Amino acid sequence: MSPEAPFPAIETPVPTLEVAGVFDAFLNYPPFKAIIPVPIIIAIAPIIWLLFRGTWQSLDDESRKYLLNKDRPDYRPMVCLVLVSVTLAIHDYYGGRNFYQSSLEPLLRSFEASGWSFLQVDKYNSLYVNLWWSLSRIVGYVVAPLAVWKLVFPEDSILDMGLRTRGFLSHAWIYGLCLVIVFIAMALLSRQKDFLDYYPFYKGASRSWFDLLTWECAYFAQFFALEFYFRGWMLAALRRTMGAAAIFVMAVPYCMIHFGKPYLEAHGAIIAGIVLGSLAMRTKSIYAGFLVHITVAGLMDYFALLSRNGIPTRFWPP
Repeated sequence: MSPEAPFPAIETPVPTLEVAGVFDAFLNYPPFKAIIPVPIIIAIAPIIWLLFRGTWQSLDDESRKYLLNKDRPDYRPMVCLVLVSVTLAIHDYYGGRNFYQSSLEPLLRSFEASGWSFLQVDKYNSLYVNLWWSLSRIVGYVVAPLAVWKLVFPEDSILDMGLRTRGFLSHAWIYGLCLVIVFIAMALLSRQKDFLDYYPFYKGASRSWFDLLTWECAYFAQFFALEFYFRGWMLAALRRTMGAAAIFVMAVPYCMIHFGKPYLEAHGAIIAGIVLGSLAMRTKSIYAGFLVHITVAGLMDYFALLSRNGIPTRFWPP
């Protein structure tokens, strides 16, 4: 929501067979769209339970053994959840366009005026906004939590936070199956107007291949940071005391960071958070989840650009 239009007009789409067909018309009709995620989640829940009940049981067994042998409180969940609250709040207030425009853009323009002409702020300002968004996520999701964590719990290994590669290939088929399911959902959802209007985040991506590739590199980098934060560090901090419940606790803030994105995507984040979290606990790795994330994100950007003939035609911006 832009500062210039804090209360945009609400447009209620009217389903028509000529525009989108029966399915698209109902999917865009507000009363139907508001409730459709509920039966979908209810229908998928038994499948998720069947796939991961063994993993959840194993996590609960490990947690019970750990707590029985503990002679003092484990402060990891408390420190972790406070850090999550702080880092996500900082992201919301200082990791976006408003902070960039009020504080960073004037700084860049002063550097440019003092001789750093290569910055070309007028030409790349929109790209810089999105690069700041990505950089703030990388710092907030990786650098800040690890700095605090190693200070408070120096005995914890960073590699145990989903960064080990052992067993990656043996479980790759599970992620392949996830991709097939996601592709089907994406084929349906990518036709929706809110998806097409929302992606890619960087609206100058169609200007040139330089813009698009620079954006995608930054976009993919923050996805690695995101996977480490939610499926690596957060689950490693919570699993010993919470068992399988750690996955569902993690899914709450993971869903909330999707607020403001297309409505159906925010609900999809609930399912994705639980599934990817369960897979990360089974495989002890975040890498395959990262690959799924960037594959889906890259294709969403591609489909959105393709739908409006926005694929770049030159390498350097004019």
